[in-house]
Amino acid sequence: MLRPQKMILAGMIILFSACTTTTHITNQQPAVNDIASAKLFMAAYQQKAAEYRALCYQAYNIAQFRLDEFLQQPHSKPLAIMTDIDETILDNSPYQVHQSLQGKDYDPVTWHEWTDKASADTVPGALQFFQYAASKGVEIFYVTNRDQAERASTLNNLQKFNFPYVDNSHLKLMSATSSKGLRRDSIRMTHDIIMQIGDNLNDMNTAFEKKSVDDRLQTTNQYKGEFGYRYIVIPNPSYGEWENSFYHYKFNLTPAQKDSVLKTIVKDW
Repeated sequence: MLRPQKMILAGMIILFSACTTTTHITNQQPAVNDIASAKLFMAAYQQKAAEYRALCYQAYNIAQFRLDEFLQQPHSKPLAIMTDIDETILDNSPYQVHQSLQGKDYDPVTWHEWTDKASADTVPGALQFFQYAASKGVEIFYVTNRDQAERASTLNNLQKFNFPYVDNSHLKLMSATSSKGLRRDSIRMTHDIIMQIGDNLNDMNTAFEKKSVDDRLQTTNQYKGEFGYRYIVIPNPSYGEWENSFYHYKFNLTPAQKDSVLKTIVKDW
């Protein structure tokens, strides 16, 4: 049985459809499904919530405290920080909004159109922190799962804001695999990585990769001492490995199928 609110809404939709010409219907934007609506809500949080901004500042403030501590310790190699890019130092929420208003999720074609613009803004606190780290002689390596075709636009976007160490040797794009383990190991051959920053736990350690929801939670417990120390996590409510694990890494599910999965994993009172 429809709830009263839904009955009213259904009636309005029927009435609107009966009174609207074919031309007007054709020009309407696609209906926004429940998943897309949720993504839009999350993007609004990222763009407009003071709490989101505060969490980012909190993360980068902690990172600076830890950096100062690491600088006091002896090291045999040059110091480096390994950081992700998307939703860690660059804010791609406008892309999420654009897709959500179309009733769509991520797709590589529109993503490349977005990154080609090189117009992503910075995540709060990121630029100041990395400029501070560079002023202390710490090198920055940008390890991202953007692909090789995005190299020029990524460099352009980062250079626009004067992020330090933005060059081909410090930008590590995805090649054969999305895992960052090999790229991390290559940096460790020449540098002491004192800190890793990202919005996804895969940015920190391969132990989190392709794990179930429960396994990811247990692994997080295992590494709890690293968070706020060598691992600095930036909030990302819109997407990530957390979401992929919900759907058992099945990337072709429909919005309705995703909705069904979500209803099976969340707790109700």
